[in-house]
Amino acid sequence: MNTRPTPTVEDYLGVIYILERDGEVINSKRLVDWIGVSAPTVTATVKRMMRDGWIVVDAKKLIHLTAAGRAAAASLLRRHMLLELLLTRVLDVPWSQTHEEAHRIEHTISEDTLTRMLAQFEDASTCPHGNPLPGQEAAVQEWRPLSSAPLDQVVWIKRVHESIEEDAALMAYLEKQGIVPGAAVTVREILPFNQTLGLEVNDSKVVLGDAVARRIFAAPEEQP
Repeated sequence: MNTRPTPTVEDYLGVIYILERDGEVINSKRLVDWIGVSAPTVTATVKRMMRDGWIVVDAKKLIHLTAAGRAAAASLLRRHMLLELLLTRVLDVPWSQTHEEAHRIEHTISEDTLTRMLAQFEDASTCPHGNPLPGQEAAVQEWRPLSSAPLDQVVWIKRVHESIEEDAALMAYLEKQGIVPGAAVTVREILPFNQTLGLEVNDSKVVLGDAVARRIFAAPEEQP
């Protein structure tokens, strides 16, 4: 087995880690949907990852991380999230852009730089989007999807799921509308016929699709 995955394999491991963390079924089709490449490309990469010991595929063709794969994935996600914190807290990069910026450099930072970032952000349990650093999953367990928030009750946005981070246009829209961690939001109406929610954010009305609202998490009161 290689001592460290290639950048492409690290990307796959990160996605598998997130899906596994969320209790989802992981197969090649799920990776095609998330990563946005062709089925033959995913199949070829999965075979290489099996060969190198990063994953196993069971009799039902479901994908599971090995211990080495899980450790490599956690390392990648930790680097990525610490970079996001550096970009937002120190360099003032717009919230909606930090995911893409961190993705460009996450594979190349040295262990020394990682150690320095860990010391700089040792208090952090989540990234700027509210997603948990590896090992900090308990920090987000009490937060619930915005789609299940009670009508006419103020809730505070806590987390925007990693799958939304992959959509740069959607992230820019959320930032423009103020739907970011720490924002107070009120669900004013739920419209099942067109699967949308009507929100009130900063005294403005915002319409959000149910599929997106299910991947944004909130709490009934602002927490430290």
